[in-house]
Amino acid sequence: MVLREKYPSEIATILSNYAQKRSAVLPLLYIAQDAYGYLSDEAVREVADILDLPATDVFEVVGFYTLFYDRPVGQWILQVCDDVPCCFTGAEQLISDLEQKLGIQVNQTTEDRMFTLERVKCLAACDKAPLLQANLEYHYQVTSEKIDALIADLRQRIESGEKISISGRLAER
Repeated sequence: MVLREKYPSEIATILSNYAQKRSAVLPLLYIAQDAYGYLSDEAVREVADILDLPATDVFEVVGFYTLFYDRPVGQWILQVCDDVPCCFTGAEQLISDLEQKLGIQVNQTTEDRMFTLERVKCLAACDKAPLLQANLEYHYQVTSEKIDALIADLRQRIESGEKISISGRLAER
C-alpha cells in the first residue's frame, strides 16, 4: 500500500472534500497513476481499498475515462487530433513526422519511456489546428518544423526535474 504511505496528507485532504468516500475515486486514481506511471490491477485495487469499494467499481471508472492508462505509458502522452479540421491542416503529416522522429508508431512508447504517441478525436481547438496535446498542455498549429523544438523542450522539462502529471493532477485549478 504505497499510496497511503507516500501521500497520506493528500489522500486525507481529498477524502475530507467528499461526503461519501466513493466520490473521491477520480482524484485518488490521479494520484495512483502519477505514482505508478499507469493503473495496474494492483494500483486499482489499492484505490478501491482506500475507498472501501469493490475493485470492480474502480476498474469500471478506469475503463471509462480516456486519461487513465491501464498499460505503461511515457512521461509525456502526445495526443494528435486527427479530426477533419486538423487533418485538413496537416495532422496526418504531423503524426507521420512524430512517428519518424520518435522511432515509434501510434499507440507505442519510446524505449526510454519518455513519449507515448496517440491519435485522438477533437481536442476542441479547431481554429488552431493542427493540434497536439502533451499530457494536458495544448500546442497549437504544430508543424513539422516545430517538432524538434517541442520534443527537446519536453525532454528538458523532465531532465530539469519539473513535476509533470499524465493525469492532470498537478494542473492549475
